[in-house]
Amino acid sequence: MLEVLRVMSASPEPMQHAVVFLFNGAEENVLQASHGFITQHPWASLIRAFINLEAAGVGGKELVFQTGPENPWLVQAYVSAAKHPFASVVAQEVFQSGIIPSDTDFRIYRDFGNIPGIDLAFIENGYIYHTKYDTADRILIDSIQRAGDNILAVLKYLATSDILASSSEYRHGSMVFFDVLGLLVIAYPSRVGSIINYMVVMAVVLYLGKKLLRPKHRNANYMRDFLCGLGITFISWFTSLVTVLIIALFISLIGQSLSWYNYFYIAVCLYGTATVAKIIFIHTLAKRFYYMNASDLYLGELFFDTSLFVHCGFLVALTYQGFCSAFMSAIWVAFPLLTKLCVYKDFKKHGAQGRFIALYFLGMFIPYLYGLYLIWAVFEMFTPILGRSGSEIPPDVVLASILAVCVMILSSYFITFIYLVNSTKKTILTLILVCAVTFLLVCSGAFFPYSSNPESPKPKRVFLQHVSRTFHNLEGSVVKRDSGIWINGFDYTGMSHVTPHIPEINDTIRAHCEENAPLCGFPWYLPVHFLIRKNWYLPAPEISPRNPAHFRLVSKEKMPWDSIKLTFEATGPSHMSFYVRTHKGSTLSQWSLGNGIPVTSRGGDYFVFYSHGLQASAWQFWIEVQVSEEQPEGMVTVAIAAHYLSGENKRSSQLDALKKKFPDWSFPSAWVSTYSLFVF
Repeated sequence: MLEVLRVMSASPEPMQHAVVFLFNGAEENVLQASHGFITQHPWASLIRAFINLEAAGVGGKELVFQTGPENPWLVQAYVSAAKHPFASVVAQEVFQSGIIPSDTDFRIYRDFGNIPGIDLAFIENGYIYHTKYDTADRILIDSIQRAGDNILAVLKYLATSDILASSSEYRHGSMVFFDVLGLLVIAYPSRVGSIINYMVVMAVVLYLGKKLLRPKHRNANYMRDFLCGLGITFISWFTSLVTVLIIALFISLIGQSLSWYNYFYIAVCLYGTATVAKIIFIHTLAKRFYYMNASDLYLGELFFDTSLFVHCGFLVALTYQGFCSAFMSAIWVAFPLLTKLCVYKDFKKHGAQGRFIALYFLGMFIPYLYGLYLIWAVFEMFTPILGRSGSEIPPDVVLASILAVCVMILSSYFITFIYLVNSTKKTILTLILVCAVTFLLVCSGAFFPYSSNPESPKPKRVFLQHVSRTFHNLEGSVVKRDSGIWINGFDYTGMSHVTPHIPEINDTIRAHCEENAPLCGFPWYLPVHFLIRKNWYLPAPEISPRNPAHFRLVSKEKMPWDSIKLTFEATGPSHMSFYVRTHKGSTLSQWSLGNGIPVTSRGGDYFVFYSHGLQASAWQFWIEVQVSEEQPEGMVTVAIAAHYLSGENKRSSQLDALKKKFPDWSFPSAWVSTYSLFVF
């Protein structure tokens, strides 16, 4: 940003529009700075478009993973100006689906400013993102140069654009966009994409219809064999998926999850080979016992047609649902069909098998090359995320499923060759051998998931909170008080790899959920408790921060509509969390927070994150509880957690001592917290 600012300020080229360089802080503090700018700054109303720079890694290509909303001209600006494009509407739809647990300033500008924009992010090497290894020296100069070339070019294009001044007039639908190996970007309106997709579907209907609607005496066998071919294809996919999921679940249950985290090829050798072997095995059985009297050429053509039909089905479904990423299915239908029509004569000739295979591979080159290019980006982004996806989602199951689906797509048109070759025995045995050897090595613990290698670190992330907890009853008396170090591992392996280095952290100190307390009675910083339910609580001396949190009930009023209004006041450090759980017979009807409509986190408890600057007045807010029946245990339980994330209050001697014991392949983040619970 600084270099683009320098270049533009020194440039003699005139600009039609002003450019604001906004250096945001507090993004990880739930996007506060962007919200403050777009809702309060006097320049906010003048903004017509924005470019948001992000990082989910430490370099590589910067991916355009969000655009809009509904501003095709902005995508066109990137298409026209970017020198080294890397963009895909697939990434946009995946990110906006919520599958990736992340958020960016893009949402704030879009939702609160109603401004269109482009979201770009580095995605390479997300393993070290937000760890001690995430340092400036690891960012390749080439990455900065590449990003700078793209951003400067797009910025100049926008700053001299005639459209920008009246951009609201050009909002008309979404765009399909994707780069071609970083050389150029293809973009067109989604409505055009739908027309193209349905034209491709019609071509398939005509191609298959010509065969399926032939006279009965010529068609009976083909119709039957085609339907059976579809069934065999789906059976092979289903059984291969079940196979890899069983392997993944077994590996997760024996405690060898994430064995591929440091060596990705392990996942390919284990789950990829199992998928391919099962698909080939099912089709080999079909060839031997069901299609034994059919010719190889006939079966090759038949299973090409079934693969084409399946991809066409996905194309129709995705287009009908309005997904712009349906263009991928269109590629996987159009190019194979065109190839088949071009080499059909060679396919029918017995003496032209070599020529047919050469032309077949050449025709399939484009969908397979682009498919592999996109799959690489998917794994580049997803694999590191699985190392911080919590203790509840088995990452091996997720990765095995993704790999299996990728293999199914990539193998679909090559099923033809299973029916053209004489034997698949050696291929199946080789795949089984590779899978079995890898499986045994993984089960024996041969592959350690983490690494402290300075060249390619893959650290394990752990949160440590030295917390003192106080629980009050309905009368305001303290019924329980304890103190300890609360430990959260951010991946599925928990503390199994840490215990040999720190014996006191083992399953005997697993955290007990306080059933009557919101969010199990622990000081969650953000509402991720549904992802991390395996915690450890190591007893430790009580802590007394110099700036303790104070929480009190200011007033209790009965409202005209028969609800009870509770007004609270809280003071404390810059970061606090507030939790609410209503009792049986009570509901939280409204509050003074957000838009006034209470929203629960998963599990039915209410979670509020609150932060302020260095100087702030007391935080005063209210909640309204509707009571349908009186409860002797009270109508609502609330709790306040104070997080000391900076300054002298952040540390304790016990926290420092424990942190030093962690092995070098881990990255523990530590701070002090307090938790106080009240019943009203």
